[in-house]
Amino acid sequence: MAQPDTKKIFFENLSGAGKAIAVLTSGGDAQGMNAAVRAVVRMGLYVGAKVYFIHEGYQGMVDGGENIKEATWESVSSMLQVGGTVIGSARCKEFRTHEGRLKAANNLVQYGITNLCVIGGDGSLTGANLFREEWSGLLSELVGQGLIEAEAVQKYSALHIVGMVGSIDNDFCGTDMTIGTDSALHRIIEVVDAIMTTAQSHQRTFVLEVMGRHCGYLALVSALACGADWVLIPEMPPEDGWEDKMCQKLSANRAGMKRLNIIIVAEGAIDHRNKPITTDYIKDLVVKCLGFDTRVTILGHVQRGGTPSAFDRILASRMGVEAVFALLETTANTPACVVSLCGNQSVRLPLMECVQMTQEVQKAMDEKRFEEAVKLRGRSFENNLKTYKLLAHRKPESELPVSNFNVAVLNVGAPAAGMNAAVRSAVRVGISEGHKMFAVSDGFEGFSKGQIKEIKWADVGGWTGQGGSLLGTKRTLPAKHVDKIAEQMRKNNINALLIIGGFEAFESLLQLYEARATHEELCIPMCMLPATISNNVPGTDLSIGADTALNAIVETCDRIKQSASGTKRRVFIIETMGGYCGYLASVGGLAAGADAAYIYEEPFDIRDLQANVEHLTEKMKGSIQRGLVLRNENSNENYTTDFIYQLYSEEGRGVFDCRKNVLGHMQQGGAPSPFDRNFGTKISAKAMQWVTKKLVETFRQGRVFANTEDSCCLLGMRRRALVFQPVVQLKDDTDFVHRIPKEQWWLKLRPLMKILAKYKTSYDVSDSGQLEHVVRNRPKESDASVAM
Repeated sequence: MAQPDTKKIFFENLSGAGKAIAVLTSGGDAQGMNAAVRAVVRMGLYVGAKVYFIHEGYQGMVDGGENIKEATWESVSSMLQVGGTVIGSARCKEFRTHEGRLKAANNLVQYGITNLCVIGGDGSLTGANLFREEWSGLLSELVGQGLIEAEAVQKYSALHIVGMVGSIDNDFCGTDMTIGTDSALHRIIEVVDAIMTTAQSHQRTFVLEVMGRHCGYLALVSALACGADWVLIPEMPPEDGWEDKMCQKLSANRAGMKRLNIIIVAEGAIDHRNKPITTDYIKDLVVKCLGFDTRVTILGHVQRGGTPSAFDRILASRMGVEAVFALLETTANTPACVVSLCGNQSVRLPLMECVQMTQEVQKAMDEKRFEEAVKLRGRSFENNLKTYKLLAHRKPESELPVSNFNVAVLNVGAPAAGMNAAVRSAVRVGISEGHKMFAVSDGFEGFSKGQIKEIKWADVGGWTGQGGSLLGTKRTLPAKHVDKIAEQMRKNNINALLIIGGFEAFESLLQLYEARATHEELCIPMCMLPATISNNVPGTDLSIGADTALNAIVETCDRIKQSASGTKRRVFIIETMGGYCGYLASVGGLAAGADAAYIYEEPFDIRDLQANVEHLTEKMKGSIQRGLVLRNENSNENYTTDFIYQLYSEEGRGVFDCRKNVLGHMQQGGAPSPFDRNFGTKISAKAMQWVTKKLVETFRQGRVFANTEDSCCLLGMRRRALVFQPVVQLKDDTDFVHRIPKEQWWLKLRPLMKILAKYKTSYDVSDSGQLEHVVRNRPKESDASVAM
């Protein structure tokens, strides 16, 4: 909302006055590039700089002329939801030559451009760095040829470069996620989910080829997200004899009543002799050895297309803003940097360090040092691979450790997409650790009634892509049933508990911890995984299910905005869920390009509402035709959605009309997004390993006894790290009346939404990335990018 600035965040050195910034996209396109371009343009204009588009990548820079155009605020409207890159991208051989770069330098000097924001892959960024290093020499040559004045050398003495990685392959070292990867995973999973229904009908085997000539990230993560039977990636070629093992696995799965098989192959998949493994080879192998009806599907450029996911829009917007800060703060001695994502934080890393490590991966693969290549890809990639192996390949009974521990899993609170993926992961990892796994139906209510049964490996097959909660879930808290729950724990000899749920799960764990004093049966290791669309659980930045809900909101907002195209000026008021937590409204607003988002955490009054109406009225008098306002369901008991709708309708009369939409429970439904499937899968696997460790630690004299604070924990993502936190220690961080954490990281993103909607506001740059260095192997706990 339009509020007076309370502190001047943009210091003198962050002013863009007198500076010119150019933005270009280069190499292969990726969904989300437009969101990054939009953020660079709007933040650049916001700080007073001139901003230019360079159309058609480096080719446009070399050719100059109409390819370099000044950007305006309106020129990036309505591009947030568009896939690809609207400013065009081209591979340019001429830029690789000295003559080509000389032409490019001349074209930039004509516009006074000395700040370049490059969105592309490692080749594009390497080219940009070479251009920067040659800059002063190029200018001297241009003076010698009489193309520029001698003063220009002094005036434009240094070229500053900041890179953002746009690549669906996620093959760039130094960042957990590249722009476009999440959207490509969405396309793959949409296809796999559709194929699974037809494969199920005909008992078929499908071999799917996904992109990734040199990097198996898409293949690996999509295999993890859909529970594929087999995956082949270039970083980990299969051992000799893999064909027989694969056929045995497929055959065993069919024998276990599974009606379909899915095999995912990266286009660059190879065997140990560097011989390509093709989809046709695999198809022929399966038909010959097993006689299964087998089909091949090559996804191709479908993976590059379509609208960007909510994750990619937010990632690209954050990176674009960070890139402008980096350009404003850079000096002649600052190395070219790339804006990266580490866990949940934007960081800046030296561009060439990242490029060199990316090239090291390829070198390791060429030299058949495959284990090293996996490690160089980063801890996230390594963990993906380990988790896939753990969940996809069941060890024979004879090889399993025997623990004699019984572990129960249950869902508590409202359903959230990704819960089933978490349960599947817990069950399979638990069985692999030698435990007997029990499933509890209908939360603590079912627990008190004895709705507990053993759950086996095959029982959770196909659960990853299912929405809602297959176990059943209730909001009932355990306090009033604690005697019966303790009795059922004794009766079933439950030695540990894994609870997957939202704020009710957090309250439940606190109640169980407090009941340990009177019920010895509750003195067992207990762990909670946050799973709620509201993302309102203390102790974690992200919850399972929130990403799926965000995508539902953003997709609906896109459609609603599109419905107004070709009509008169219109503003949409949209109500989101979330209880008192404004996460969905705020982050959904950032991803959908909203003009305002009303939330409980940021109080607003009638003056703010009036200021917003005036802002929209002013905006609508220009070329912008549509406005979008989000409101969290409990943001204010008096300023209801109806009230805001009526106020906007009345005050905007004659300039725009209004429509309102309450999104309701559609935010809770649907198949889980790739992010939620993998987040649920991987944090659940980590939680089960913690449970095993605690069971071993607390097993004394023939029984498990755990009554310390650190045996009753919540596993959450905190900035860059996944952390087990005793729930008792989180009590002081919690507002129990409104069921939200007292401090919420995403509130720092709200000014970003306002700035991109053209409001003057303060922006906290205290978290803005300082230049760091690429770390080959981060400390074990810091794989915050467990999500993807």
